[in-house]
Amino acid sequence: MDNSPIQDTESAAPMSVTELQSQLNDLLKQLSPERLRVLADFAAYLANAESETATQELLEIPGLLERVKQNQATPKNQYRSWRTLSKPLN
Repeated sequence: MDNSPIQDTESAAPMSVTELQSQLNDLLKQLSPERLRVLADFAAYLANAESETATQELLEIPGLLERVKQNQATPKNQYRSWRTLSKPLN
């Protein structure tokens, strides 16, 4: 059994997402239920951290939160279908 870690991305040729997923699936089959739980917890942590990073990036856009709040307060009857955007307002 090969216990080597997943290749270091700095020293090896870049792997595609499909290749990484395949490698991970092969490794998952070798893990005990306890190790799978640990891995699932770690994957959840990484997904949460990525989500938090994306949220922080959005919050750093000047005025974005205010525009979202303003758009949420816009009455639905003031919305226009995207199909009619090229047509002049009545």
